Amino acid sequence: MTGVSTETVGLLLSRIRDVPDYPKPGVMFKDITPLLADPQAFTALTDALAALCVQHGATKIVGLEARGFILAAPVAVRAGLGFVPVRKAGKLPGATLTQAYALEYGTAEIEVHTEALGAGDRVLVIDDVLATGGTAGACLELIRRAGAEVAGVAVLMELGFLGGRERLKDALGAAPLDALIAV
Repeated sequence: MTGVSTETVGLLLSRIRDVPDYPKPGVMFKDITPLLADPQAFTALTDALAALCVQHGATKIVGLEARGFILAAPVAVRAGLGFVPVRKAGKLPGATLTQAYALEYGTAEIEVHTEALGAGDRVLVIDDVLATGGTAGACLELIRRAGAEVAGVAVLMELGFLGGRERLKDALGAAPLDALIAV
């Protein structure tokens, strides 16, 4: 967890809607669209994540497709840092680095432009949710393969019961994992 105030956490939590049985029966989906629609809550979230950029000495921000883009882009603007999208394979034009990772059933790939990150960059990865850690782990590998340093991972919400933090332990190394909210 981070040093975010209890008032901010309360505000963020109050704007996250539970949607039962979505996308399938038995799943309780955490919908962040009400938070994004509330300028006070979205600003509080952006400010909290921007403070983590400063705290961890980030020089660039990576946002993970797709909801990570929504959070990371305004944080980059607020923190005065560059924003780098990490996308699903085949979505970026030009030369890319690709990283495969395991899914529950099969594999997936993510990509980053080869010139987007390099030596001297300290990269903070921002996403909406940490679930199993697969995408985040693949992203950390991409960052290092590009020659950059991982400053950390920051998420709005961690679904602790899915074990993502434990799975990311080795991939993170000494880099921190900050979750504003733990569920």
